Amino acid sequence: MPAPSPLEPSSGCPGVGPHGGVGRAFLRLGLTSFGGPVAHLGYFRTEFVVRRRWLAEPHYADLVALAQFLPGPASSQVGMGIGLQRAGIPGSLRAWLGFTAPSAVLLIGAGSAVGGGLAVPAGVIAGLKVAAVAVVAQAVVAMAGSLCVGWLRALVAVAVGVGVLAVPTVWMPSLVLIVAAVVGLLLVRDAGAGPGVSDEAERGRVMPHWVPGAALAVFVALLLGLPLMARIWPVEWLVLLAGFYRAGALVFGGGHVVLPMLEEVVVGSGAVSEADFLAGYGLANAVPGPLFTFAGYLGAAAGGPILGVAAVVAIFLPGYLLVVGVLGHWHRIAGHVRVRRALATVNAAVVGLLGAALYDPVWTSGINGWADLVLAASAFVALMGFRAPPHVVVVACAGLGWVFLG
Repeated sequence: MPAPSPLEPSSGCPGVGPHGGVGRAFLRLGLTSFGGPVAHLGYFRTEFVVRRRWLAEPHYADLVALAQFLPGPASSQVGMGIGLQRAGIPGSLRAWLGFTAPSAVLLIGAGSAVGGGLAVPAGVIAGLKVAAVAVVAQAVVAMAGSLCVGWLRALVAVAVGVGVLAVPTVWMPSLVLIVAAVVGLLLVRDAGAGPGVSDEAERGRVMPHWVPGAALAVFVALLLGLPLMARIWPVEWLVLLAGFYRAGALVFGGGHVVLPMLEEVVVGSGAVSEADFLAGYGLANAVPGPLFTFAGYLGAAAGGPILGVAAVVAIFLPGYLLVVGVLGHWHRIAGHVRVRRALATVNAAVVGLLGAALYDPVWTSGINGWADLVLAASAFVALMGFRAPPHVVVVACAGLGWVFLG
């Protein structure tokens, strides 16, 4: 019997409601997921692979690998994909909204009153960075155990981690995933069973068959049409929204990689001062959730809260359209033997990418002394040995950081 499709609604899982509890689950993560996109992937794995068992480890790794290939915010796209496989289009929207709303509301509010005095104690930020070290380390250890079976996959993971650290460029992660796929095609013989295609997926239960093609068509139409509209009707809000959409559609790697594009959009146009841009960037690093919600701060600083909301939608929309368009066909593609061979080593490469990111930037920015190291080790033991919920560990690290690291 084939394993369930990554796009098959997991109706047999405990606690499934009309939308599978997606909104509540992602809202909790949106309130507690500090540490940037790599840490988010660790939180997602703990919540949806280990705790809720909404998808299997290989299927989760497939989503992570696919998000690495697509432009846009990688961790948010993984969340959208999980919501999509759980409850279709409504689930994907609830996943995005739940994970994005907390940080978006905070940053839009701050942008609407730039310099309003919102500040996070330095010790709390230090504790949150330490928590991210423990969460990512847990994900790397657990994923390596299931995805790096055999000497070839282990070697791929190590080689990818070393390569990414040795050549820290924007294009390197995508390159190593491509090389890993070629290695899998040439050398892997037994990649295991494919995900299969469920009757529900074939009947369009996840989403109607026309939706993926329509999503890709809208993605291209907006990418080409918004700049054209901004040229014809050069009002500031339309120019800014076209810039935010372009940034979300063309940047690979997500997170901090998008900052130069955003600076060009708002500072280059004079809509936001450089000082306010840097202040907002600092605040974006102190709130949970995806860094792409920084666009909400910039939009609000340039034109008020309504433009802030529109900016958040504009920067996330291209990544969402790509997830819907590509994952709509994924259950038909991923079952092929050659694709599974490629994915076997690509999934191992994902472990290598996470391992490299665990060192830089997660470890290098989070561990600055013995106190940080002791707290990180304690958090790791709590997660691995005592199976403490990640949000509890995060809150505890923030509190201990406030007391001991401030």
